[in-house]
Amino acid sequence: MAKASSDRNTIDLFGKSPGRPRSKILTRKDQLKVNKRLQREKEKTLGLKRLELVIDQETITKLDQLCEAQGIKRSEWLTLAVNNNLTKTKTTKPKK
Repeated sequence: MAKASSDRNTIDLFGKSPGRPRSKILTRKDQLKVNKRLQREKEKTLGLKRLELVIDQETITKLDQLCEAQGIKRSEWLTLAVNNNLTKTKTTKPKK
């Protein structure tokens, strides 16, 4: 089937598929891997470290309620809690 270059009604069977050209050459899965790696590198340059906790659902629910009430993220709340406890232990003298 021949197609004239001026023909706008015939479907182009041999050309590129219609639609918007792809802006990313990677698949979604590969793009997520790249983005995650870049995020880890960015955190590393900021001096941040990753920490994994395994806690029960009830504690997570309570933590989420505290964070929502204060308008902060979990990681920020945990950082504040650790820092508050460190300052308390520094101000109190250890008993001998």
